[in-house]
Amino acid sequence: MPIGLPDGVNVAIGEGTVSVSGPKGELRVEVHASVEVVHENGTVMCRPRNGAAGAPSQAGTARSLIANMVTGVYEGFTKELQLVGVGYRAQMQGTVLNLSLGFSHPIEYACPKDVSIEAPSQTRIIVRGTDKQRVGQIAAEIRAFRPPEPYKGKGVRYSGENVARKEAKKKQKQ
Repeated sequence: MPIGLPDGVNVAIGEGTVSVSGPKGELRVEVHASVEVVHENGTVMCRPRNGAAGAPSQAGTARSLIANMVTGVYEGFTKELQLVGVGYRAQMQGTVLNLSLGFSHPIEYACPKDVSIEAPSQTRIIVRGTDKQRVGQIAAEIRAFRPPEPYKGKGVRYSGENVARKEAKKKQKQ
């Protein structure tokens, strides 16, 4: 499947690497030797080279990575987190995200340079960036401080995430 390039996005293909640049930045990925990347007529194609074992699957992976890079440098990626629980708060202080998640100490998370973190309210965190994998990893690291628990549903969860709830254990009468 061809990858369409929007206006303002440029692709440079080198020896085993593909670079994509656009209005939001530049990304680079190394492509497996069994994949041939071709740029023609405003589209990019990833084709398996003949005779290489596993080449079709590598071509599909390369196509997905390049498509995500094109989307990232043109539109960017966003992950939103919600804090659920009494007293659970988030606030940005400079480039540090301060989290109060019910522990005896506050948690400070330093924001990496390639990703931006916002806290528009005390219970919402928004992670933005051009690299889809990096945005997801940062959001997962923040969520890992206090993942949602199944009994009351308290914790840090992705926006729209459905937390499976369990019923509390009941005392049995004898």
